[in-house]
Amino acid sequence: MPLQQQIYWHTTVNMPGEEHAATPLPSKVEVAVIGGGFTGLSAARALAKRNLKVAVLEANTIGWGASSRNGGMTLTGLKPSMQSVIKKYGRDLAKQLFQVSLDSVDTVEQVVKEENIDCGFKRYGHLYVASKPHHFDTFYDEVDFMAKEFDHKVRVVPPNELRGEIGSAIYHGGIVDEVSGGLNPAQYVAGLARAAEKAGASLHARARVNSLTRASSPLSAGGTRFFIQTERGNVEAESVLVGTSGYTGNVTKRLQRKIIPIGSFIIATEKLSDELANELSPKNRMIFDSMHYLNYFRLWDNRMIFGGRAAFFPENKNTIARSAEILRREMIRVYPQLKEAKIEYAWGGTLDFAFDMMTHVGEMDGIYYSLGYAGHGVAMASHLGKTVAEAMLNGNIKEHPFAQFDFPGAPLGLYNGFPWFLPIAGAWQKILDWLE
Repeated sequence: MPLQQQIYWHTTVNMPGEEHAATPLPSKVEVAVIGGGFTGLSAARALAKRNLKVAVLEANTIGWGASSRNGGMTLTGLKPSMQSVIKKYGRDLAKQLFQVSLDSVDTVEQVVKEENIDCGFKRYGHLYVASKPHHFDTFYDEVDFMAKEFDHKVRVVPPNELRGEIGSAIYHGGIVDEVSGGLNPAQYVAGLARAAEKAGASLHARARVNSLTRASSPLSAGGTRFFIQTERGNVEAESVLVGTSGYTGNVTKRLQRKIIPIGSFIIATEKLSDELANELSPKNRMIFDSMHYLNYFRLWDNRMIFGGRAAFFPENKNTIARSAEILRREMIRVYPQLKEAKIEYAWGGTLDFAFDMMTHVGEMDGIYYSLGYAGHGVAMASHLGKTVAEAMLNGNIKEHPFAQFDFPGAPLGLYNGFPWFLPIAGAWQKILDWLE
């Protein structure tokens, strides 16, 4: 089959489609959720289970964005190393934040089980591989650090044992964390959408929000109201939760100025033989490397799913085509065995990074949000959607671990939502890898 610029995951499930574009918008709801991905659907499910009237407003179709375009890795940890998190935020908060990452994987497992979502979730474990010899030098210290500070067990795979984990000769050892898992993200987000609807939430596709205003004074009938204009009608809501990730736009300008949209791209090979697939990844780990300009990859249905920051700008036809070439070269560098394997699918998506690389939740201008997953969104967005929804109801969002630190904007305010600096950032990441 020739290469298609198509999301492979979408070929494995009937994704939510135009049926939600025909659903009439309610005139009033208790909570309007902006964004129909993991965050929004998880929040809507949790709120609807509490018998609240909830509407999910999605600009495209439900699950259209990063939630169905990613690598399907449900990982422990945060984007920054836990050593840097402890130094910056202290032991107590760092322990809370890391525990949330563990709880996030549990949440995915629980939802999949409760809602009977057929998405292949399993605790495959993740393998973090050292791209350079000196990267491996710190791995034993990392194992001791995680055990001592977080009571979390990970183990070192020395170079001479790495063949038992990965069929590549270019790495210099690894760390395995058995708690992480993997799934088919499109099957999962489609199942999460069904679960939210079953709980009583209404889902609305093609309902891009064009304006969001807050009543200037409380109404005696029930406090503050938000007036939301969408492409296909207006909604009045008592509360609003934003879960728009890398697609955060002008309607929530203050949040947009704190989020950097970064492209991430993936290729999928043809189906490989059982023998070759087992050679490439004997334990079917979620694998990622130690480079700044990192690669991440795993098997699904005997296909190699290989992704990375091949281009920093968000996806379009040109960036996908160029990225497919780069990723194929990288894949063959990792796995020379795949030199003759056909690439059948290539696609891109847009991730959300905060300037401090941390995830952030909170309330701004009366609007609740959960943003900045930095590649950890499968598990984290599922969990934070639920826990932020619960905090909204309980009125204690400021007590949430991810609301305990500042949500920074760009240095000197030199950012209005358009990431003009991404080519510079990408070049700098490459320079760091070269210097190391």
